[in-house]
Amino acid sequence: MAPNKKAMNAYRNVGVTSAVDYADAVQLIQMLFNGLMDALADAEGHISRNDIAGKNQSISRATKIIIGLKGSLDFEKGGELARNLDDLYDYATRRLLKANIRNDIEAVQEIKGLLGEINGAWELLPSLLKDQPIAMAS
Repeated sequence: MAPNKKAMNAYRNVGVTSAVDYADAVQLIQMLFNGLMDALADAEGHISRNDIAGKNQSISRATKIIIGLKGSLDFEKGGELARNLDDLYDYATRRLLKANIRNDIEAVQEIKGLLGEINGAWELLPSLLKDQPIAMAS
């Protein structure tokens, strides 16, 4: 399955809008990260309010998004970067599982910070790509 198709399916699997049908691969990843950051922020709030059901839902949603991001990695084209992201996503998933079990807001904040840095890079990508020459197909 192509990375764009994987990302689209992952995004649909976490309950999102029809905007997916019109998004390119970068936009899809950005949408996944936006959903992930929202879910992690929600999890922080639920933990601080001792809302166990809400915390479970938010961490579950964040974990599903991370699994979707992991599934969209292209190891052939991405090489070492893809392998590093795969390791980071594995770590984040394990850390969130423990955070859910222990009501550990600091663990959620750690993952939010780590993945927030990756999110920031994805947000910069369109501006970096717009300056690149585009090859025309003939």
